[in-house]
Amino acid sequence: MSIFTPTNQIRLTNVAVVRMKKAGKRFEIACYKNKAMSWRSGAEKDLDEVLQTNTVFVNVSKGQVAKKDDLSSAFGTDDVTEVCKQILAKGELQVSDKERQSQLEQMFRDIATIVAEKCVNPETKRPYTVILIERAMKDIHFSVKANKSTKQQALEVIKQLKQSIQIQRAHMRLRFVLPARDGKRLKEKLRPLINTVENEEFDDQLEMVCLIDPGCFRDIDELIRCETKGKGTLEVLSLKDVEEGDEKLE
Repeated sequence: MSIFTPTNQIRLTNVAVVRMKKAGKRFEIACYKNKAMSWRSGAEKDLDEVLQTNTVFVNVSKGQVAKKDDLSSAFGTDDVTEVCKQILAKGELQVSDKERQSQLEQMFRDIATIVAEKCVNPETKRPYTVILIERAMKDIHFSVKANKSTKQQALEVIKQLKQSIQIQRAHMRLRFVLPARDGKRLKEKLRPLINTVENEEFDDQLEMVCLIDPGCFRDIDELIRCETKGKGTLEVLSLKDVEEGDEKLE
């Protein structure tokens, strides 16, 4: 006896669903979760690598395919590929509670790792371990936001941790050389962007070794390039001014 399978139903397993409601109807596409996230970040360009099938569904789990008329009225086109791109870009990625919790825990660890890599105790210049940063984040009840990047949240964590522990961004060590005619004028403009001047020599040119907050690097680089018309030089001597060994958090 032959088995009849409805032509408007497709069975898929082990999929990540991206869902969008539009014009009063629900539309879904079946994706590979990691690829969908890479697509949104711009890392993945090949749509075929993202979609499990180039199909727009009403319900992925039931295999119900959306009608072309519904696509046209909701998206202004019945081009399935174009509709898939719109849903992929603006739809909501469906994940289970267990997956979501696991994702948040991983993001928490990633944020702590970024903070540990970028920061030191300002008194000792020693870095904190990831475990100690995680403990400090729990002490301030930091809540991870799934829709914000780990780097962005790490910068927020640093600000919040300053209320409970001694912590700051590790300084960068720079050396810049400026033509004599620009040296005196530019030194005054650079001063507010410099944390500590370690060495300064002014003869036929200004040479300075200094420590800065990493957030000021772009401003300093742009200032030197523009004001000296490319004749000044800027060299990064070290990305992090730190002492050896890890900081202990009592």
